[in-house]
Amino acid sequence: MALSDDIALLSRVPLFAGLSDDKLRLMAFGAERRRLVEGQTLFREGTSADCGFVVAYGAFQLTSTLRDGSTRNEGTAGAGTLLSELAMISAVERKYTAVALEDSEVIRINRPLFRRMLEEYPDVAVLVDARIRENLAAMITRMRGLAGRFA
Repeated sequence: MALSDDIALLSRVPLFAGLSDDKLRLMAFGAERRRLVEGQTLFREGTSADCGFVVAYGAFQLTSTLRDGSTRNEGTAGAGTLLSELAMISAVERKYTAVALEDSEVIRINRPLFRRMLEEYPDVAVLVDARIRENLAAMITRMRGLAGRFA
């Protein structure tokens, strides 16, 4: 894919929506592409995460392991999905395993690259902060809706 295709893809990722093409170009230029074949694991649950991945094309099955050792389907991730966004900011563990359902490609955005974007462009930091807060608030709201089931 061309750099312009990567910029267009990144602009569709909710976390990056509204960023200028110049800023997206810097991110796309510093990121790396990775191809996976059907059945190949992108990352495993519980491993240290140092980057986020944007699915460029293809799809990934997301699963997590329950306490009894069984596996739970967490859904699928297709083109334009950002996986492990918090890993671009701080050290975290992967919360699920991602396996390619078909031949796929991702854009890997490592933590140093993303932190550099935040440091050099304070407006990006403000935007990302607001979007992560919105995502966390939405998750907390969903969790409160489930509280009655666990009381």
